[in-house]
Amino acid sequence: GRGRAALERHVMTEEMLAGGAPVGAHWVADRQSGHQILHHGSERAKREILPKICAGTCFFGIGMSEPDSGSDLAAARTRAVQVDGGWRITGRKIWTSNAHRAHYLIVLARTAARSDSNRHAGLSQFIVPLDAEGIEVRPIYNLYGGHDFNEVVFDGVFAPDDMMIGEEGSGWTMVTGELAFERSGPDRFLSTVQLLLEIIDGSGPDPDRMAAVEIGRKVAELATLRRMSTSIAGMLDRDLRPATEAALVKDLGTAFEQSIPEVARRLLALEPRIDREDADLAALLGHTVVAAPAFTIRGGTREILRGMIARGLGLR
Repeated sequence: GRGRAALERHVMTEEMLAGGAPVGAHWVADRQSGHQILHHGSERAKREILPKICAGTCFFGIGMSEPDSGSDLAAARTRAVQVDGGWRITGRKIWTSNAHRAHYLIVLARTAARSDSNRHAGLSQFIVPLDAEGIEVRPIYNLYGGHDFNEVVFDGVFAPDDMMIGEEGSGWTMVTGELAFERSGPDRFLSTVQLLLEIIDGSGPDPDRMAAVEIGRKVAELATLRRMSTSIAGMLDRDLRPATEAALVKDLGTAFEQSIPEVARRLLALEPRIDREDADLAALLGHTVVAAPAFTIRGGTREILRGMIARGLGLR
C-alpha cells in the first residue's frame, strides 16, 4: 500500500519466504490481483477492495484454467452474457487454488465470439465474490487428502459492469500482464529452497565430491534464476510486458524446484514421510515430493510456457 517499486517488492518477498512468513492466504491478491485492480479496475473496485488487500484481510483466487483446455487460456468456454447493469457468467474453472478460502475470484470469460484470425479476441475479466449466488466450489483432493485445488462452477452468476477489469475484450491483455507477475517472482523458484538449505547443512562443511558438484550446480541455478527474476522486476517497473521472459523464469524455476527432492534423496539417503504434525527433514522432504507435481500446473503448464517462449523468440 505504499506505492513501492516492483524491485522493492521482490526484496520483501524474498525476506518473507526466507523467514517462513504465513503468506499463502493473501499471496495472489498482493502479488497480482491488487495490481490489476489498481491500474485497470473501476473506482468502486479500488475503493471497496484495495484497502482490504493492503490490510491482508482479502484473499483472491485466479479463475483462468478450464476443464479440457487447461492452460490454453485462449480456448476458454466460460461465457459472460450482457444483461441490464452487468453480465451473467456461466461456465467452469479448474485447478483454482484456495477458492474454498478466497473472498474473490478474477474470472476470465468470453464476452464475444472468438475470431478465426485472432483467437485471443473476445475475452474479458471480472471480479466475482465467491459467496455470490450461483457459484459452487468443488474440492479436488490430492492422494494424501490435502485440499488446495478446486473446481469452480458458475451458473448465471451476476457481475456488475463496474466489476469488469479493463475494457470489454481486453481480457487477453489483462491476463498476460497479470501472468508476468505470477510467473516471474521469487516464489517461482524458492518453494523448495528450505530443503536445499537442509541438504547443504546435512552435507557438512567438507562434502564429498558428488555432493559438492550437485550442491554447486543447484546454487548456480538458483543464482541465475534470481538474476533473471530481478531483471523482470525492473521491466515491470518500466511498465513493460515481459511475457516471454516471465514464462522462461517459470519454466526454469519449475525444473529447479522439482529437482531438489531428488537431490535430497541421493545425497542424504533419506526416505520421505508424510506427517502433518512433524517438522523434521523426512517430513519436509515428504511434503515437497507431494507438492512438486503441482509446480508444473500452477501458472501454466510446461508445454504452454515453451510454446510462448518459442513465439516470443520468433520460432513459431
